Amino acid sequence: MTISVFQWRTNLIYEIPFGYTHTLIWTLLESAKLSSEAASAIYDGSNTIYVSPIAFWEICMKIACGNLCLGDIRPESLPQVCQDCGFELLTLDADDASTFHELAGNHHKDPFDRILIWQSIRHDLNFITNDKNILKYISEGLSVVW
Repeated sequence: MTISVFQWRTNLIYEIPFGYTHTLIWTLLESAKLSSEAASAIYDGSNTIYVSPIAFWEICMKIACGNLCLGDIRPESLPQVCQDCGFELLTLDADDASTFHELAGNHHKDPFDRILIWQSIRHDLNFITNDKNILKYISEGLSVVW
């Protein structure tokens, strides 16, 4: 499938930046808050949805600080919950980490967001987000769905 900013890639990654943990959480707990375009991409069985371990780490940090509650979902069960939803777990490998310096642009200061952006660009994945600062990385090769 040919992809542009306005088309799907068959692989997507959730955006879970600090302060914007909405996409994965909304998918799991409040799907009505997703845009119709994001929901269509997420629930289309022909798309592979990837969740980065960075998302789990960030969510756990927010829970530990008292800034987030997932109701009955325990943080350590998030990987299994995502897999039960049919999502794939993306790894953060040594190559992702050691090439992170190649991310052009400094539009976003949050290191969680920046590594998620880099994983998306490096692995040719769409980024599911409505974060305006992340949208600035479209000029750096990021493809976004919202």
